Amino acid sequence: MSIKVRKIAIFNGDTYDVPQGIQRIDHRATHGWQLRYGGTKLFSDHTPDGSGAAASLDKATKELLKRIAVLPAPSLLQRGPSQNKSSDLPVGISGPVVRLRRGGRTRDCSLSVLIPRFGQKPRRCTIYIGTENTYTLERYHQALERAIEMRRQAETEYERAATRAKRADAREHKQHLAGRSPGQ
Repeated sequence: MSIKVRKIAIFNGDTYDVPQGIQRIDHRATHGWQLRYGGTKLFSDHTPDGSGAAASLDKATKELLKRIAVLPAPSLLQRGPSQNKSSDLPVGISGPVVRLRRGGRTRDCSLSVLIPRFGQKPRRCTIYIGTENTYTLERYHQALERAIEMRRQAETEYERAATRAKRADAREHKQHLAGRSPGQ
């Protein structure tokens, strides 16, 4: 897959393939590439005419690849509840959901957990609490603990998979760069 790149034309008309995570800064006396991955760092052209842009982009790209190799991928998972959420449940957990199954006479209650999966659609899991006859606050809290742990494990695996994918893309990009001739 390789790291996503985009074409950027700088102020002097030169065009570069720039990896995701690097931005161009051209403002008054500042000309260079800003790395935005695990913090920011500016790689200056050290020239007012943009003639040092290729060298500074090369340095920024090398630093980006180094950081990807050691830092976890930025998480795209939502960290806080949305403003519309009416309950105080953690992100990815909703409920309790009360329903009457077809043909049934007793309603049951459960929590719904959204399981994020990197590169795939999220999956919904249900944590059973009880029926209207067996529901207790203690059973609710036990189900909530299971739901929180299930969501935490899924987030951890999602972030590991995202980091593995980002690092594989970086290795592929590094090989691509190694195969280019200078100035390409």
